[in-house]
Amino acid sequence: MKDTPAIGPSVPARHIVAVVVGNALEFYDFLTYAYFAVYIGRVFFPSNDPSASLLASLGAFGVGFVTRPIGSLVIGRMGDRLGRKPAMVLSFSLMGVAITGLALTPSYSMIGFAAPLFVIFFRMLQGFALGGEVGPTTAFLLEAAPPERRGFYTSFQYWTQNVSILLSGLVGLALANMLSDRQLQDFGWRIAFLIGAAIVPVGLLMRRNLPETFRASDSAAHERVPLRPYLPMAVLGLILLASSTIGSYLRTYMTTYAIATLHMPTNVAFAATVTVGLCGVAVSLVSGALSDRIGRKPVMLVPALLLLVLILPAFYVISHDRSTATLLGATAVLTCLAELSACPMMVWLTESLPAAIRSSGVAVVYAVSIATFGGTTQYAVTWLIQKTGNPLAPAWYWTVATMIGIVAICVTRESAPRKAAQPEAVVQLGHLSDLVR
Repeated sequence: MKDTPAIGPSVPARHIVAVVVGNALEFYDFLTYAYFAVYIGRVFFPSNDPSASLLASLGAFGVGFVTRPIGSLVIGRMGDRLGRKPAMVLSFSLMGVAITGLALTPSYSMIGFAAPLFVIFFRMLQGFALGGEVGPTTAFLLEAAPPERRGFYTSFQYWTQNVSILLSGLVGLALANMLSDRQLQDFGWRIAFLIGAAIVPVGLLMRRNLPETFRASDSAAHERVPLRPYLPMAVLGLILLASSTIGSYLRTYMTTYAIATLHMPTNVAFAATVTVGLCGVAVSLVSGALSDRIGRKPVMLVPALLLLVLILPAFYVISHDRSTATLLGATAVLTCLAELSACPMMVWLTESLPAAIRSSGVAVVYAVSIATFGGTTQYAVTWLIQKTGNPLAPAWYWTVATMIGIVAICVTRESAPRKAAQPEAVVQLGHLSDLVR
């Protein structure tokens, strides 16, 4: 039987699928918690004050981000020393343990204070695993791509994240339509986690059969690479990813926002998550392909400027009208613009790093930005809404983050091979001023 046609220099399509499926499942497991935060709060953090219960649940969600930088250092570095494949297998295995443990943890009413402790532990293990997932998988996708199609291939990283958002939303929507609110609290959310756990053995088998795209022993890349020349780029990458991360977690917050703040029906709230996933899936690969043709910088900048103008009006309409049409329509517009801008950010960072530090470099920058801003965003906006009573608090938060991101975009130098005279030269620059185009 003939082998599957290669879609990269030497990597068959089925292996790209293995990376995509594994990455999507890991993000599904991690993000499902956010969508069921209201119910998880009631089960593990009971309180007479629903807001306090939700804040405690979101606090446990944030704990998962604390260990992401640690996972990025350990597993990301493993990807640079031993290869991308063993790092991806390890991260996926740990995620399987965490999601299964979380789904099977007894409630507070059954085992008392031990219940939230187990939840926090498994969330930390999830964070560790996912922190080490992004670097090796993104490096693998870039290294499997022809130089002129790096944007398209690397954008599968964000595409798989959006697939996971879509799947989580569809599962949540189906459960919300089949079960009562009480049933969702008692066992419905566990079903969503166990669906992910059931796929873990298949994903693990697929990853164990992956080839290796990087072997330090076969190239001069194993030699020690000085980090100082790449620090300005890491700072810019951190700012770019922080800006897009805040937007990403505010979009996934729409379910909780619709339920807890706007008091909309649960099935409508999960429809917003489905909308986020659908738009992200539709736009991510388009964004990567566009960045190959017209450059990373314009694809980052133009949608970000449009997003800046529309965030506040969109949230104003959502909070005042509180209808299904406005919630889904505004969510769709904001998601499309945000995803168009975000994908080339990851491509720019990944292709600007040399192979010897690519896995760990991408992992650390991504994990620090996620841990600092992704882990705090939902908690922060929930607290702001509670303290101010202003449903536009998420919009103001996102607007400021977008403004900062636009400044960082303006400072970056084009890195797409078709547009840059020296596509790898940016990694050799040692001063921030050199990055100004």
